Amino acid sequence: MAASGGTKAVVAALAANLTIALFKFIAYFLTFSSSMLAEAIHSLADSGNQVLLLLGGKRAARQASPEHPFGYGRERYIYSFIVSIVLFSVGGLFALYEAYQKWSHPHAIEGQWWWVPLAVLVGAIIAESLSFRTAIIESNHVRGNRSWVKFIKTAKSPELPVILLEDLGALLGLVFALAGVSLTLVTGNGIWDAIGTGMIGLLLVTIAIVLAVETKSLLLGESATKENVREIENAIQSDGTDIIHLKTLHLGPEELLVAAKISVPEHSTGAEVAQVIDDAEVRIRAAVPIARVIYLEPDIKREGHVPATEDATVTHG
Repeated sequence: MAASGGTKAVVAALAANLTIALFKFIAYFLTFSSSMLAEAIHSLADSGNQVLLLLGGKRAARQASPEHPFGYGRERYIYSFIVSIVLFSVGGLFALYEAYQKWSHPHAIEGQWWWVPLAVLVGAIIAESLSFRTAIIESNHVRGNRSWVKFIKTAKSPELPVILLEDLGALLGLVFALAGVSLTLVTGNGIWDAIGTGMIGLLLVTIAIVLAVETKSLLLGESATKENVREIENAIQSDGTDIIHLKTLHLGPEELLVAAKISVPEHSTGAEVAQVIDDAEVRIRAAVPIARVIYLEPDIKREGHVPATEDATVTHG
């Protein structure tokens, strides 16, 4: 994975979720609380998701090949999309099914181990809070002045948004589980446990849908951010060269393709045209280092050409 901050957040989340999952399963087998089972499966699914993110980052780092001349950067998007499917099916749908079963056959939490779910949930909230804090700190390094919603919608590196949403969902899910278990213990009515489980399921399904929608856009191919497009335009035009057309495409989170048609003087020689193109490429890479693949086509500007500022390049979000 190219983004070390994303890797750090993923590893922190993985360590937290594996530990939490173990204690949640222990609490479930001692009390048979449906909220605890839903939360245990949720943590297990999250752990699998973090392994998928790490695997996607490793596979995306492979060198380009004749079959894949633009490299494997988009594998990070593919694995992030799989994460959303796992979260939806394994986490969300299982929790909703378990909630239905508990609603149909409610039972109270009894016996000497009644306190275990409460202890596990409180401990899990502390652990998830630390993991969420790490994700927030690493995200702030690249978020800039964007709001959190805009960051989730426009980030080209999928790992941090995925971990942020997973950790947020985990914390809210733990609060729902704690409320359901506490009310069940106080009232002796297992319906509250079922309600807490159902809320966990709805939360996970919602987060999974958001992740799927955002990752789908990355898979389809997003242009550079508006800031990067503006920097590329300024770099090309800084010596007086006009842009006739400009298109950008993310081949991966840290790899950008730039394709542009630029104007050259009408009576330029071949050597002069080549020099204009070479100089423009140097300026683009200096302005936007992730512009790894650049194709510049020379042309003589004519009436009817669409100015670059009116081009159909659209930035997601």
